[in-house]
Amino acid sequence: MLLLAGPAWARAQDDDLGFGASSEDATGEDATSEDDDDGFGARAAVPGEPEVEEDAWGRSSVTRAHMDERQPRAAPDALRWEPGIAIQLTSHAQASPYVRGMTGQQVVHLFDGIRLNNGIYRQGPNQYFFTVDQRSVQQLDVLRGSSSVRFGSDALGGAILALPRSPVLDLGHQGLSARPNLSLRYGSADRELGGRAELELRMGPDTALLIGGGYRDVSLLTSGGVVRHRDRTPDPTTRGDLAPWVPRFEEESSNPGQLNRWRTQLGTGFREATFDARLVHRLRPKLRAIAAVYGYRQLDAPRTDQCPAPEAPLDECLFIDRQFRTLSYLALRGDAGPMRDVDLIVSHQRHEEARRRDRPRSNIEHRWKDVVDTFGVTFRAATPRHRVLAMRLRYGFEMFRDQVSTSNAFRTFTDTLDTRELSRGQYLDGSHFLQLGVWSEASIEPLPWLALHGGGRVAVVDAGAPPDPESGTRSVVRTFHAVLARGGVTLRPHDAVRVHANVDQGFRAPNLDDLTSRQQVGPGFQFENADLTPERTITTELGIGVRHSIVRFDAWGYATLLDDAIQRVVREIADCPPSTPDCAGSRDPFQLVNAERRSRIFGTEGGLTLFLPRDVTLRSTFSYAWGEGPPLGDRDGAEDDLPLSRIPPPQGTFEGRYRHRGTGIWGGVGLRWAAKQDRLAISDQSDPRIPDGGTPGYATLDLRLGFRFRNNLAMSVVMENVTDTAYRVHGSSVNGPGRGVLVWIRGGL
Repeated sequence: MLLLAGPAWARAQDDDLGFGASSEDATGEDATSEDDDDGFGARAAVPGEPEVEEDAWGRSSVTRAHMDERQPRAAPDALRWEPGIAIQLTSHAQASPYVRGMTGQQVVHLFDGIRLNNGIYRQGPNQYFFTVDQRSVQQLDVLRGSSSVRFGSDALGGAILALPRSPVLDLGHQGLSARPNLSLRYGSADRELGGRAELELRMGPDTALLIGGGYRDVSLLTSGGVVRHRDRTPDPTTRGDLAPWVPRFEEESSNPGQLNRWRTQLGTGFREATFDARLVHRLRPKLRAIAAVYGYRQLDAPRTDQCPAPEAPLDECLFIDRQFRTLSYLALRGDAGPMRDVDLIVSHQRHEEARRRDRPRSNIEHRWKDVVDTFGVTFRAATPRHRVLAMRLRYGFEMFRDQVSTSNAFRTFTDTLDTRELSRGQYLDGSHFLQLGVWSEASIEPLPWLALHGGGRVAVVDAGAPPDPESGTRSVVRTFHAVLARGGVTLRPHDAVRVHANVDQGFRAPNLDDLTSRQQVGPGFQFENADLTPERTITTELGIGVRHSIVRFDAWGYATLLDDAIQRVVREIADCPPSTPDCAGSRDPFQLVNAERRSRIFGTEGGLTLFLPRDVTLRSTFSYAWGEGPPLGDRDGAEDDLPLSRIPPPQGTFEGRYRHRGTGIWGGVGLRWAAKQDRLAISDQSDPRIPDGGTPGYATLDLRLGFRFRNNLAMSVVMENVTDTAYRVHGSSVNGPGRGVLVWIRGGL
């Protein structure tokens, strides 16, 4: 549901209908456990967000209790029920949220106020938000629309903010106490088995520690069947006429012509381990110090669209052997003298990825490894609110420096065990990517029915990489600058109604992935372009929000104009750089270029929630996006614009829920639907992940049942896709799960 409420509205219903409380807000107030709240609708404060501007964002939230009831498989999956969001799956272990038709580098991800987007975020859908462990998250907030003034480069489509669980500080607590917690989950569609154990230690009234760890083992994913090509007559002698080349199915070798029996998807399954520790100490009544570390370890995850690659033998596969991320930081949060909502963070993050491509029939094995270290400093603060005009100023700065400490590639001939190191890896050792930004935002309420807000940012981005003559790689020495602004107005014609109009500028500097990388992508092989320039947007949006005791309604319309869009164009095999065998052997080589003309994305999104008697809640959302841009490559001089790649189709959700307060038993239904998407870009038409003629529409139904007994025991059972529908989210490599059950149980003291 879209939530646009300011402070006066937001707290009116959250006590009764709030579905999960804040883990820890920016004011330093005592945290509350998610066990103390239930229902639909609550949300936490975003560190550094002006209260008067909460109305102005196109925003929705997913709380801990939402996740406990819906049982998403990963952090991106938790956003499926939000308007304006589509989740593309490159594999069963990789998922990327689309926000208003944009994803990957064009949507910024933050964890506890710390930027996750680094210099190697891949173009288009990428896997990095999957490395946020949803079991350690208290709440996910989505800010739709350009957020570059607040969050810097990449926030063209919006921002996704993950707020972690936090230990509770209790002023009345004395001595040492421990509260253990254990949760387990089983999923039948992919035979998932895993869980999380955590321990909360309270050490007096001012200090608390939360430590936790999780593990799960996921096998091959069973779908509802094959998503077929449209308008084709099946020919059992030709596999490509039966179904798209992605994904491949375990049953193909034994039942090559019997599509109805193809259900178990190759290139799925993985193992995962997580750990986290968070120490909170109260320095003053409204000032806290925090020390935290969060680790994610993913092993043996095949990339579905390359396992096997289209038309390749079934035993060829690209594996993600290691997808590791470790984030550690120190933070100071609260009020300090005249500064309010201080948020000072010093952080270090390491991302390690190791990949392996097996080609047993050619007796060749390729290996790559990349390690990136990111050092960051973030500061946010605000002035006290003026009593007369309700005026407030927020300001801040950040610095993040990414350093590629390792990037190598090896080729092994498995018959002779001869191994050769290539001159360069996917990136270049010693590359760096530096981002600096200073910003300020002001809000004022000159009249009870009128609020004005605006802000600006100055950004500097510096990218550098050494040359590699053997592979024909140029050095990179690039510096980009941007001056951005945003402004808006909120009208309050009635206590329950808000009308918003905003104009925002967005900015994304090309990163090391754009400027230097050579890598396998879904349609083929992509190589670098060191001459790219930044993408820039202007987003205009109009929204309305209604908040009443029995209804919440929100709707937004938006238009985003994108200049210098970075897109892939097809090159010839002869254009492949030297010492890059994967490029020469690819079905299509690609290079990134800036579009010469403007691209456009228009859309609308909305949500309606009804709070009925007897704890019955009904909720529905709707999203629509339409995008077009100039043709690229050989057709660059054409006059007519073409559809943008992988724009999600019209889609929506419906949820119904009943909870019996006396027993803690609840039940509900969830329906997700999407229309067909046949507006395809040129690159979509050759993408093996997209069926010929476009991705078919679908509807899936989930049934949910569970209970909660105080804070000691909770259980959730989800019957997913009860109609066993064969479906795929547009642009994904993986078909959705078939009929199955997810069972989750948690117990603690």
